[in-house]
Amino acid sequence: MKIALCVKQVPDTTDIKWTEHNTIQREGVESVINPYDLYATELALKIKSNVPETEITVFTMGPMQAQTMLRKVLALGCDEAVLISDKKFAGSDTYATGLTISRAIRSVLPDFDLIVCGQFAVDGDTAQTGPAIANFLEIPQVTYVKDFESADEFGNLILTRELEDGIETVSVTLPSLICVLNQEFETSRARINGIISASKKQIRVCSIDDIGLVPEKTGIKGSPTYVSKAFRHVSLHNAKKYKMNTDDSVKLLDDTLEHLGVCENG
Repeated sequence: MKIALCVKQVPDTTDIKWTEHNTIQREGVESVINPYDLYATELALKIKSNVPETEITVFTMGPMQAQTMLRKVLALGCDEAVLISDKKFAGSDTYATGLTISRAIRSVLPDFDLIVCGQFAVDGDTAQTGPAIANFLEIPQVTYVKDFESADEFGNLILTRELEDGIETVSVTLPSLICVLNQEFETSRARINGIISASKKQIRVCSIDDIGLVPEKTGIKGSPTYVSKAFRHVSLHNAKKYKMNTDDSVKLLDDTLEHLGVCENG
């Protein structure tokens, strides 16, 4: 099985900077691996350990500094890495990003069986990029995936997904795309052998010309979404903390609600 694992580096939430177009500046900014993508990596590696002859190729779209993140993912046990990098990709929204990544996968790994993505990216939280990739590649998709159960005799994957009203078990044919949720366990850490192996691997870099895109289809020009304003939320809630017994707490609550005109005392 050939797996394309899509990961993203996101800015450290304490060091977010904005461009003149109100998009997040990524070059020169301290970044971390998107937490959902770490669990997507765990699931891809679980499939690899259960399905013979599985290879994982990691894809990310970003500046050249993203190679550092890719080596960290390679150190966990993935096989190859591809960096989709070109200044013309800057400012891409989820639509343009989905198109760009789908073209890269089609160019580098045309015979893929499975694409694995994190369900959300913490710098956008839209959950749109994975489904966009599936749409451009015209393949089935399964979202909100919690775990991989098995592969049946027909080569289909048996997965569990978490919904609002419970857990669902589904079977999906290949090729397909899945989006993975966060889990309750702590993700794996790279071992020294994995780190050494990752340091020796060559990371393939794909430009806009390498994947056959034109500038009008990616970056800000190819993004139908326009961010008119970006700002940090400032809480105006003035909370107060009290230490008192139950009777005094009830009286305080009644008096406060009466003062606000929500209800009348008594």
